[in-house]
Amino acid sequence: MSVELGKTLQNNIFQHVEGTFPNEGGGFLLGTHEGEQIVVKDVIHVENVFETEEQYHRYAMTPQNWANMEDEADERGLMLIGYHHSHPNAPAIPSDFDRDHALPNFLYIITSVQAGKAADMRAWTLKADRTAFDALELNITQGETE
Repeated sequence: MSVELGKTLQNNIFQHVEGTFPNEGGGFLLGTHEGEQIVVKDVIHVENVFETEEQYHRYAMTPQNWANMEDEADERGLMLIGYHHSHPNAPAIPSDFDRDHALPNFLYIITSVQAGKAADMRAWTLKADRTAFDALELNITQGETE
């Protein structure tokens, strides 16, 4: 399985998570499944609602955020396929906290932000047995994916 993300959307994510540094930032990924490929069509950033003093290494959103995004995805003929978040001054690799709170069949894009600049971006899905994540091939395409 691979992930297609347009360069414009990647830059949108980078700008957002650089702006939330030194805290984590994130949001939803809307898109489609096309065979063995996940295509990200849009990114919707969501405010980090984790306790302020923990936002440097934790990201959370509200259940209402989820409900609103599912409705928006349906209205646009897309699916809520996953979410993205940053790891400030840490690798773009899922943490144990990420694994404990991850959903199966969901795409996770993690961006490492080092000293305020996006440094690495990787895509992941949770293994069926929840013991770890599988890395996905992340293909950055020119422009938008729509």
